[in-house]
Amino acid sequence: HHFHFYALAQQQSDTLLPWRQHQSANGLRRQKRDWVIPPINVPENSRGPFPQQLVRIRSDKDKEIHIRYSITGVGADQPPMEVFSIDPVSGRMYVTRPMDREERASYHLRAHAVDMNGNKVENPIDLYIYVIDMNDNRPEFINQVYNGSVDEGSKPGTYVMTVTANDADDSTTANGMVRYRIVTQTPQSPSQNMFTINSETGDIVTVAAGLDREKVQQYIVIVQATDMEGNLNYGLSNTATAIITVTDVNDNPPEFTTSTYSGEVPENRVEVVVANLTVMDRDQPHSPNWNAIYRIISGDPSGHFTIRTDPVTNEGMVTVVKAVDYEMNRAFMLTVMVSNQAPLASGIQMSFQSTAGVTISVTDVNEAPYFPTNHKLIRLEEGVPTGTVLTTFSAVDPDRFMQQAVRWETRYSKLSDPANWLNINATNGQITTAAVLDRESDYIKNNVYEATFLAADNGIPPASGTGTLQIYLIDINDNAPELLPKEAQICEKPNLNVINITAADADIDPNVGPFVFELPSVPSAVRKNWTITRLNGDYAQLSLRIMYLEAGVYDVPIIVTDSGNPPLYNTSVIKVKVCPCDENGDCTTIGAVAAAGLGTGAIIAILICIIILLTMVLLFVVWMKRREKERHTKQLLIDPEDDVRDNILKYDEEGGGEEDQDYDLSQLQQPETMDHVLNKAPGVRRVDERPIGAEPQYPIRPVIPHPGDIGDFINEGLRAADNDPTAPPYDSLLVFDYEGSGSTAGSVSSLNSSSSGDQDYDYLNDWGPRFKKLADMYGGGEED
Repeated sequence: HHFHFYALAQQQSDTLLPWRQHQSANGLRRQKRDWVIPPINVPENSRGPFPQQLVRIRSDKDKEIHIRYSITGVGADQPPMEVFSIDPVSGRMYVTRPMDREERASYHLRAHAVDMNGNKVENPIDLYIYVIDMNDNRPEFINQVYNGSVDEGSKPGTYVMTVTANDADDSTTANGMVRYRIVTQTPQSPSQNMFTINSETGDIVTVAAGLDREKVQQYIVIVQATDMEGNLNYGLSNTATAIITVTDVNDNPPEFTTSTYSGEVPENRVEVVVANLTVMDRDQPHSPNWNAIYRIISGDPSGHFTIRTDPVTNEGMVTVVKAVDYEMNRAFMLTVMVSNQAPLASGIQMSFQSTAGVTISVTDVNEAPYFPTNHKLIRLEEGVPTGTVLTTFSAVDPDRFMQQAVRWETRYSKLSDPANWLNINATNGQITTAAVLDRESDYIKNNVYEATFLAADNGIPPASGTGTLQIYLIDINDNAPELLPKEAQICEKPNLNVINITAADADIDPNVGPFVFELPSVPSAVRKNWTITRLNGDYAQLSLRIMYLEAGVYDVPIIVTDSGNPPLYNTSVIKVKVCPCDENGDCTTIGAVAAAGLGTGAIIAILICIIILLTMVLLFVVWMKRREKERHTKQLLIDPEDDVRDNILKYDEEGGGEEDQDYDLSQLQQPETMDHVLNKAPGVRRVDERPIGAEPQYPIRPVIPHPGDIGDFINEGLRAADNDPTAPPYDSLLVFDYEGSGSTAGSVSSLNSSSSGDQDYDYLNDWGPRFKKLADMYGGGEED
């Protein structure tokens, strides 16, 4: 049979019959749509007891067969698990624990009905469960502290900031509707209600005039948010802090702390701070509203001063940027104005205290005298007599007002006068010549002589200035011409070969050329042998007049005259070598020697000189040698009769001992074993090894010496040494010798020494004059 479903909620028993059947009147069965089950509402935070029954679900087939009920979905068999449960037999549905709408606001489950075999009896039905909101959440502010700012002097209604609180409860109900209010404001100045808050949006705005940063820089406002639409009786509340900073506007003009300032400045100095101007500005320090800018509005037309701002203190530093002159201005009266970097806020007027007067007095400083015409140039003829007055080179002292009476007190002196030609009068600056000025001197550059002078005043300390005097010397004809060249050569027969001559003159135009060249009338041979032909103003030619002149050197005098007024002349001699020539007109080699004029006599004389020189050198060397010898013999052969002093003879130093040299001394010693020598191939031998052989017997020195013995002993020892193959040196480079393990000489202690004085020393007298002193000391002891 067919089913049609409907749902019936009986409030009394809360039984749902979603699967009821309807029979139509005419017996025809018609299928109706499933009924929609109305949602089940469950309040959150229920206290129980749990499980708490919500509804009962039934199918009307449960009369015929046993039916098992079940539910599926989130909250039943899907996490969160078993929030809801159903009794499989009775169909009663329970909630097992308290709900939290903020965790989950609704559940969607499906109810199923099956028989005992698990076959579906009915179609599943949808169940909707809604959690009803309770006011269990306070409003929460996003931040605990909010920072905002507002300009001082703002009009009422100026927006400051927004605070926001969120409530987790249902915002469609009063539980989640938040309202704001201001609880407190600190400080309560100038009034306790400076700000208001829009209760719904949380916007804070100003509500009163009178915000002044210079009085209150910061307000702390406590804001409260309450749900239940702000009902304080049963709404939940929370608070937050709003910090409102009052920002600075330029509503205070800078003001000078006094109306007049004064300062002092020395003349001729720059970058000196003359006065410090102090200002007061109540705006925010080190901001454009506080930083001062100073302007000089009158009293300094030439721009001697500027005012710089000290970045730390904001003071105005009146600084000299263009040197002041006491003789021009003794004082300055400045009017100064101060303003800020930022313009003043609208409606704020400049203060009359924003201008001030600055009085600056200039102090006089001793200034150096100066020469008004420095680099003074005068023109003058050279050669003026000593003592001539040239000019007065006077200086001016700028200190007109000083008590120096400077005009009389400037002292003049020379600073540089390379040729020492000038004098200056110390009091009036008159310059006179101390010597004759010569334009041709080395001290003259381009006809100008330059000297520098010093003018000093009598201030404390004195100041001085320098001036340069330039003297342009006008040339006079004071230098005769000089003939050039000084020597020449010419062939003995006249041909094309001639001598070009010219002249040099230290003067300048017009006291130089054209020159006149002429031969003197005496001696007459000159004009007979030679002739001069003029080429142009400066040049002429000298040539032979006769057909043949014997080879040799001739001195030809020539008179040269310049064009000065009056003209000067000079007789110069030119040395002319006359020599035999080849066909080209050049001197031949033989000719050159002959022309040089060295006769045989001259050559012999030179040779004799050389020989004499050599002889002298030889004699000197021989004499030095002899002197050296004498000195040596003198040292050794001092007669002991004449010289009673003990003589200490100094011998040549022989250099350092072993310690100074880095020698390997093992090379110099005879090793204890001679294997390495013996094992060598015969005939191979090192020169620096000691040969092996019988040691010769050296004579043993007698205990008591006898004059005759000593000579024999020495000779015998010498002979033994000469014949000894083992005696050093084995190699001339080796200076040391291995002395062997034992000594051939007797022990020194075997020499008997007696202090009894019974020894006979008379034999010392036979040893000759050298030992006389010894004999006296020992032999003649009893006589004394």
